[in-house]
Amino acid sequence: MPGYYPPVGFHFRVEVLDLSSGDNDMRFTEVGGLSLEVGTEEVAEGGENRFIQKYPTRVKYPELVLKRGLLVDSAVRDWIQRCIERLQIEPKDVDVTLLNDEHQPLLTWHLVKAYPTKWGVSDLNASNNAVVVESLQLFYQYFTLDRS
Repeated sequence: MPGYYPPVGFHFRVEVLDLSSGDNDMRFTEVGGLSLEVGTEEVAEGGENRFIQKYPTRVKYPELVLKRGLLVDSAVRDWIQRCIERLQIEPKDVDVTLLNDEHQPLLTWHLVKAYPTKWGVSDLNASNNAVVVESLQLFYQYFTLDRS
């Protein structure tokens, strides 16, 4: 029986659900912020000054950061413009799917009610031979992790 090899982190796709977008809109070069953290509240122990108790409060999710080469024609960027420039907030669910070597889903992070909070492009520099990269930051309520 062959040994287990962890999946590679460079084979993934990102899909903003309910947007009629092509394959290019699913191709990002970087995804950051897929994590969660339990917040805590510190309470000093009464009568015993040496100890502090920590109690869990709620789960916190950082904002998701997506990066890719700038797309001139993009349904995702149209959605961003509606939300940020016109303040027409349209929350969408977003799937970030890790793929295996046969392009089949391994794990899917399903982000619920996401909307853009920041968009930008990399610096333009005439002395640098680099692709223009757009960066998108999304707030979301929570995510679920699904095995395929």
